[in-house]
Amino acid sequence: MKEKYLNLFTDYGFKRLFGEEDSKDNLIAFLNTLLPQKHQIQALNFTHNEKLGATQLDRRAVFDLNCTSPSGEHFIVEIQKAKQKFFKDRSVYYASFPIQQQAERGNDWDFELDAVYTIGILDFEFDEDKSAGNKDVVHTVQLKNQHNQVFYDKCMFIYLTMPNFTKTEDELETDQDKWLFLFKNLHKLHDIPRRLQQQIFLRIFEKASIAKFTPTERQTYEASLKYYRDMKNVIDTHVEEAEIRGEERGIAIGEERGELKKALEIAKTMIEQGFDDSNITLLTKLSTDQIQNLREKIGIGDE
Repeated sequence: MKEKYLNLFTDYGFKRLFGEEDSKDNLIAFLNTLLPQKHQIQALNFTHNEKLGATQLDRRAVFDLNCTSPSGEHFIVEIQKAKQKFFKDRSVYYASFPIQQQAERGNDWDFELDAVYTIGILDFEFDEDKSAGNKDVVHTVQLKNQHNQVFYDKCMFIYLTMPNFTKTEDELETDQDKWLFLFKNLHKLHDIPRRLQQQIFLRIFEKASIAKFTPTERQTYEASLKYYRDMKNVIDTHVEEAEIRGEERGIAIGEERGELKKALEIAKTMIEQGFDDSNITLLTKLSTDQIQNLREKIGIGDE
């Protein structure tokens, strides 16, 4: 293996550095760069994944951590390796489980809920952002009213679109920058960057060092890495083929529009010279409706 440090977009890598008991400090430090000040956390407890309806497709594309803070906040932290149909619907659906699980039996419950946060680390961009040229990395989503005021602040979705994070080591300013840089570049590094010489990150590099894995750990990681690379190759190939089809379709549409424009120009000239619809259709291949619409636009009827 050429890499010195593990890849955080593998199931094994993500769980090793954030999902084990001795990795809680890593997860807490990372989450606190994303959470509002009022919900900064000092401790976490991992909970079992008991999501109903988790499909085989989910497990191929997503792996997650579920945890709670001592003060009651719930956190769903997940790596999303691939685009998935109805991804946003699935996020909302899964966020509903820790909400429902807070229900208390009996008639005295007043429905007060603890906050639920869903944090998604995405190895792709949202389609709407890509088409609009939006290069935001952090997307914070809350329930708001028609005046763009927060209606309910106890359910928040935070999505990190990692392809949009392009800062170099010298451009890292905040702790959040440093964590995002680590997620995207850990497996590419051979030396610990100067700006990541903090204790929390030094522990990350220590635990992420592949050379220090046991044979069993190394074998498990290599299998996880192979799975990630195989899936990424499939996804990249699919996207590339889709883009090629889109370009070809765009060229075809452009040609169709050019031919239509030329036919309409010929038809306009023929209308102005008094030709009837049948002759115009014969020459231009336009439909009767198209010719009639053109007659209405230029104000010349079929006499």
